[in-house]
Amino acid sequence: MTTGPILGLDVGDRRVGVAISDPDRRFALPLRSVERDRTDGALDAIARIVAEEEVAEVVVGLPLSLSGEAGPQAESATAFARRLGDRLGLPIHLWDERLSTREAQRRVQGPSRGRGGRRERPSREADVDAIAASIILQAYLDRQRLAAGGP
Repeated sequence: MTTGPILGLDVGDRRVGVAISDPDRRFALPLRSVERDRTDGALDAIARIVAEEEVAEVVVGLPLSLSGEAGPQAESATAFARRLGDRLGLPIHLWDERLSTREAQRRVQGPSRGRGGRRERPSREADVDAIAASIILQAYLDRQRLAAGGP
């Protein structure tokens, strides 16, 4: 069995949210977001993180539609994952990420209400993309642990 942390990615048009697991692969932590551009800057940044953190595998969120069909966003994420796999030479896993960004936004905004009963805006510190990546990665880790017969 491969050991070491796993990187989780939420690939968007403008940014890639990045999360990382602990070395024992029990929990996922949001790391940061990487800006995408027309060059391979995002791939370079992710490759640096992989080297620094000694990452063993990568999970890329696959944004399927609610019906389970792959649209343009899923095709874009798949192409990004393919280029990343070619670059890193590591196992790359695509993982159904339906609703992960909405869940991340919900977590950031929380149930709190501001004056007048309005929902407060999330702080600029909150990195919704990295949180979405951690939700994707945590779902993957939980499924792997269950498949292996773990708690």
